[in-house]
Amino acid sequence: MLRISRDLTIDENDIEIVFVRASGPGGQNVNKLSTAAQLRFDTRKITLPEDAALRLNRLAGQRMTKEGVIVIHAQRFRTQERNRADAIDRLLELLREAMVRPVPRRATKPTFGSKQRRLEGKKSRSDVKSKRGAVRFDD
Repeated sequence: MLRISRDLTIDENDIEIVFVRASGPGGQNVNKLSTAAQLRFDTRKITLPEDAALRLNRLAGQRMTKEGVIVIHAQRFRTQERNRADAIDRLLELLREAMVRPVPRRATKPTFGSKQRRLEGKKSRSDVKSKRGAVRFDD
């Protein structure tokens, strides 16, 4: 069992990993061995809260099929073991990120002091710029 959050765990048997030919690093091994890991995870096998499921759908983007299967292709490393671990880590990170509720933004107003400082800064800058003009001598 892999723990995502306090109240969500997934069974390792629900994760399906197949190794396919990679296009990344590996020299001639790329042509001979199947080192890239293709992870498939059906999100219907776990019970997610409605808001978390919507966030997961948005975060996964094109990695999620219409049937709700997340497909992750890992080919960063030269060995099957490291690509497998990388794919599982990316799946867990995706699920953890989907479980975090965003904190609602609270509108605030600028303080009186910050307004005053802003206006003082504008006034001093205006004075500096106004003194840059051509000097006029009145006779």
